[in-house]
Amino acid sequence: MQGWLRQAAGGLPRQFWFLWTGTLINRLGAFVVLFLSIYLTAERGFSQSQAGLVLGLYGVGGAIGTMTGGVLADRWGRRPTMLVTQFGASALMLALGFAHSFAQILVTAFALGLFAEGVRPAFSAMMIDIVPEEDRVRAFSLNYWAVNLGFALSAVCAGLATQADYLLLFVVDSATTLATALISLIFLAETRPARVAPAGPMAGPPGGLGTALRDRTFLGFVCLNFCVVLVIFQHQSTLPIAMLADGLSATTYGLVVAVNGVLIVLGQLFVPRLIEGRDDARVLAVGTLLIGAGFGLVGLAGTAVVYALTVVVWTLGEMIQSPSNAATVAALSPAHLRGRYQGLNSLSWQAGLALAPIAGGLILQTAGGAVLWGGCFGLCALVSVGQWLSAPGRARRAAQLRARQSADTISV
Repeated sequence: MQGWLRQAAGGLPRQFWFLWTGTLINRLGAFVVLFLSIYLTAERGFSQSQAGLVLGLYGVGGAIGTMTGGVLADRWGRRPTMLVTQFGASALMLALGFAHSFAQILVTAFALGLFAEGVRPAFSAMMIDIVPEEDRVRAFSLNYWAVNLGFALSAVCAGLATQADYLLLFVVDSATTLATALISLIFLAETRPARVAPAGPMAGPPGGLGTALRDRTFLGFVCLNFCVVLVIFQHQSTLPIAMLADGLSATTYGLVVAVNGVLIVLGQLFVPRLIEGRDDARVLAVGTLLIGAGFGLVGLAGTAVVYALTVVVWTLGEMIQSPSNAATVAALSPAHLRGRYQGLNSLSWQAGLALAPIAGGLILQTAGGAVLWGGCFGLCALVSVGQWLSAPGRARRAAQLRARQSADTISV
């Protein structure tokens, strides 16, 4: 066991563990977005479409925030970008809890998405800056493990907290975000690398967003990821609505969704060894197919046990897909443009967060659950094929980028 622990967690930089600790603390209190649809419909009496609009505006704010955060991470620096967004998100989390009218909730949700999601590109860029390429799958697995350890505990605690007072969700989420900001302020140092003008097919203004937008290989990968995100985010938008329609409570939803975190906590540290030496395209394709199968099976669910089994299936896919996905994004990102590339990648998540509740809610309301959940499986099956077919192009681009970065290092 000692040897396995050293292999799983040993040798990583000290600053990585400060990032990891901040992630864990923040996720321990990440209640609000997960339970927002239930809060708006069950507690505040808004309709399903209104709840979807609020979550959608949060996603729109997040989309703008990730692009802005990516640019600032490259121009301004990773650390100052993280500090501004984390302190801002903490304040806005409280403001959302005290918002009364639907208009106030809409505006505050948009602003919260702007700040809460704006930290992601800077965080990911800093992690790539400090972790060597050969350790990145391991580092991303450890960070993903921390995210889901916090998620597993927070989902259960939040489900119980809703029985006391929904405002408690907003207070605790704000406090943990503030604690993460203080860790960034006290313990993290700036890691932004020096700017180097790209050459060849990546040519363009040093640090320009146009370079990333012209990278068709990277954008193709982001588009595939966006399709998967549309499916994954059904777990916090239409899944709770479906469970409530089957007569299950918010507490039951929290326990069912917590299965996702528990499985990842128990098994994620074994994933790097499981996928080590395997073709990335195959890992991504299999993981995506499992995600689709899990959500597709929701159409057959009606009890808490069956819902939990569907979570098990899509969690297994998420566990093997996520580290390879993050490592692929890192491999395709030029060093001086990591913030922007991470911003574009985060944009696929925020666009999915914005569109998933709106599209999912409309499909569920107009066509029914069978169409929604069957469509989730079909979309993931198509993405799985796309990951396989586009893999050679990604491998060539990553090899070119490694060679160029090695040449830049030697010349400097």
